[in-house]
Amino acid sequence: MRLVWQLAAVAAVAFIGGRSVAAVQGNPWLTLVLGTLTAVLSVAVYRKVVRRTEQRPVTELAREGAVSAAGRGLLTGAAIFGAVIANLAFLGSYEVKGAGSATGAVGLIGFMAAAAATEELIFRGVLFRIIEERTGTWIALTLTGVLFGMVHLFNPHADLWGAVAIAIEAGAMLAAAYAATRSLWLPIGLHFGWNFAASAIFSTEVSGNGTPQGLLDASTSGPVLITGGDFGPEGSVYSVLFGVLATAVFLRLAHRRGRLLPRRRPADRADAPTTIPR
Repeated sequence: MRLVWQLAAVAAVAFIGGRSVAAVQGNPWLTLVLGTLTAVLSVAVYRKVVRRTEQRPVTELAREGAVSAAGRGLLTGAAIFGAVIANLAFLGSYEVKGAGSATGAVGLIGFMAAAAATEELIFRGVLFRIIEERTGTWIALTLTGVLFGMVHLFNPHADLWGAVAIAIEAGAMLAAAYAATRSLWLPIGLHFGWNFAASAIFSTEVSGNGTPQGLLDASTSGPVLITGGDFGPEGSVYSVLFGVLATAVFLRLAHRRGRLLPRRRPADRADAPTTIPR
């Protein structure tokens, strides 16, 4: 039941916050405020419901080191997406025409903060973490990665390839980032950094959502396999490639730190919760 309660609590914040942000999307300053508030509230609700249902300190959202971990994630996510754009530009598939909209970028900060926090708390904080306790890291990473990709099928301009790309480059990478650190701050920062760079800096589509213009007035053109088409560069083979490389790095780090969990035997499931090195 802890999975049900935790999922319901965070999903409720995500739904209400998402509706509120969507209602004021034409106003970048209100979008910034409501999006940031949604992100902060979702973290607070997650802490409270996990503490109550599991009777333990919520170490995966510890305040100590939160800023540095989220900051490292932000820089890493932005750098990875920047590498994708650099490859598109090298091939002539990404062109900057001039300056874009600074106020548009402001609104995107709040929008992407809400999306990054709520999605990471739901998919990595609740689903991946609890499934991993029973099935081990590899199965949990695969299952939640596939689910994360499938959810994006409901986005505008989505197709099966876009869902597969999201499952690999985001679902797997973000779960691996959590496994390597056992902290949700890194994947939250990583998710935000990727989305912020894609929308607020490079002004590309994010998962086909019709993202407002960011700091640059830019466009993509060329083969869909390279640019991702209407779905955005997340549907590019370069995003998948860099996502796979980042996933491999995080999983190697998790292995070296002894943080990859094996599948638990049925006889072990009545034991105390698995102890994970941190």
